[in-house]
Amino acid sequence: MGQMVSHKGELLRINVAKNFIEYSSNNGKVWHRRSGQSHSMGTLQDLMDSGDEILVTTSKGLYYSSTEGKVWHRRS
Repeated sequence: MGQMVSHKGELLRINVAKNFIEYSSNNGKVWHRRSGQSHSMGTLQDLMDSGDEILVTTSKGLYYSSTEGKVWHRRS
């Protein structure tokens, strides 16, 4: 896993300094904030593209998104 993945034509990364997910649709030239709920997920650690979902490990557990990182749900 890592802090940046390619998913469905976009790059997604963890902004470590601000603890949120960012995306780029132009190969990393410009980055935009994607997720507004990362503060409740704990400290973001690693991202993984698993096909239909993006996974992120955090200090509070494993979360998944099927909406390109717009909405996250905790995986039990």
